[in-house]
Amino acid sequence: MKKMRLTSRQEQIIDLVKENQPITSEQIASKLNVTRATLRPDLAILTMSGILDAKPKVGYIYANKPSYSVLYDYLNKTKVKKVMTKAVLLNEDEWVYDGIVTLFLNDTGTLYVENDGKLVGVVSRKDFLKIAMGGSDLHKVPLGIIMTRMPNIVYTTKDESVYEAAKKIIEHQIDSLPVIDKESDKDGFHVIGKISKTNITKILIDLCEEK
Repeated sequence: MKKMRLTSRQEQIIDLVKENQPITSEQIASKLNVTRATLRPDLAILTMSGILDAKPKVGYIYANKPSYSVLYDYLNKTKVKKVMTKAVLLNEDEWVYDGIVTLFLNDTGTLYVENDGKLVGVVSRKDFLKIAMGGSDLHKVPLGIIMTRMPNIVYTTKDESVYEAAKKIIEHQIDSLPVIDKESDKDGFHVIGKISKTNITKILIDLCEEK
């Protein structure tokens, strides 16, 4: 049976739990110098796979009961199109101020930027924070100035597996991926949705509840 490959951070989490169990998610996050939100997908994967066990009000312990094949098969068979949600899109000539307002009104972490209906960039909360701290007039700076442009955008398609999409999110340390239309013309990609850490965590929670 094919085993699910763990990321380096997931291996670090396992080592920390082995050495300090029981250990809380707050303590793990502190030792790895990341936020609890960043760790949530990793902990969900490790718990669902049986490697770790979560004890309420106690913390995580090393269970060493891996069920790799069940988790891998589930994530590998589930397609992105079944779990993707609506992407928030803005035009690249809109102001940064408008982008920040849109970000919070839609309670999202990433905006996808388009031009003539084609994906041209991505803007994250970090991008907005950097420009805001720089003292620029947010009403006069277009999104096109601060966004990450193609071809440096990591994306997925509706027919790619959730497993592959999750790997991209973790490996590139991003919050979400735009789902692009594979049939888009050669001049660019059309965004049809997104898949995020929240989507993936919900899948794992749903799977746990089914079990």
